[in-house]
Amino acid sequence: MEIQSFEAIVIGAGMAGATAAAHLAPSRRVVLLEAEESAGYHATGRSAAIWIRNYGSPDARILTAASRAFFDSAPPGFADAPLIQARDVVHLAPPEQVAVLEAMIAGGADIRPLELEALHALVPPLRRGYAAMAAVETDCFDMDVAAIHQGFLRAIRQRGGALALRQRAGRIWRRGGFWHAEAVGGETYRAPVLVNAAGAWGDEVAALAGIPIIGLQPKRRTACIINPGPHDCADWPLLGDAGHSWYARPEARRKLMVSPADETDSAPLDAQPDELDVAIAIDRMQQALDIPVGRIEHKWAGLRSFTPDRGLAIGAAREPGFFWMVGQGGYGIQTAPAAGRLLASLVNGMPPDADVAAAVPLCDPLRFEGTP
Repeated sequence: MEIQSFEAIVIGAGMAGATAAAHLAPSRRVVLLEAEESAGYHATGRSAAIWIRNYGSPDARILTAASRAFFDSAPPGFADAPLIQARDVVHLAPPEQVAVLEAMIAGGADIRPLELEALHALVPPLRRGYAAMAAVETDCFDMDVAAIHQGFLRAIRQRGGALALRQRAGRIWRRGGFWHAEAVGGETYRAPVLVNAAGAWGDEVAALAGIPIIGLQPKRRTACIINPGPHDCADWPLLGDAGHSWYARPEARRKLMVSPADETDSAPLDAQPDELDVAIAIDRMQQALDIPVGRIEHKWAGLRSFTPDRGLAIGAAREPGFFWMVGQGGYGIQTAPAAGRLLASLVNGMPPDADVAAAVPLCDPLRFEGTP
């Protein structure tokens, strides 16, 4: 059996794995193992793709803020065009959600009340009477997920790393100070470091390696594309209710993406949209926006994987050389640059950068030891 030797193996070539490998590549020869025929097939390719500072767990917010500078000014050659485009996020509060929105304003950064009349002028189909209150976050932006992902994959190749597609790990073991990952096709990879960035399959990878699982729970989220009819929505903000039961945002070609913000427990799989969830999304959107929907132009679903406390899991297991990079939930893209930096510093035994140091204890995977 021929064994290919590297200095780090990263399992999973979505955004988490790509950023981990890209930040390890300057100091280690890395191989990125991906089970599918293309990188980023699952969660990464189905993201809502917007950066929101006040979104996610406390550790996610730290890493979101620490990623801002990268998105504003990526390294030369990372991408051919800007990675971001400014877009406001507007939170709507029906009467029963006013207290929720007030708490969001009090506890968030750069979020302020928004006059409803101004919002009606900006979004003409907003139904009068739906919202008793609104708030806006202006420090938000759309992200070009494909360009970001490809930029990290390009950085890996430029540093001599390798991307191995259709290489689903069938066996993982540690021997002689090296982790070995044998793909189902028979290829075997060896390195002193193994990073588990397998997303929804993270616990399955850990179990193969004999590492105690975290208790990851993949949750399905559904989205669909509609035509907003006579309305030009290109400059609308992302709109959603304060209770996070739906949102809508402009999509390419002046369409509108709508989601019921669902979180349906799922096994790790290739998620498919449920017709009922699509219908719920349209119904909730239409309670707020007077937009007839004649047909659904496109629909899809993806998995967002959460740890038991909904924080991230970035760091070492007790077994030497095994590192976690999972539990990104719905904030994996917006935290990616800082999360990659943090993971690389932990793998290399270096002090984390000051802007991510506060996230280290919050992200520690060992907090889940003993999870059934």
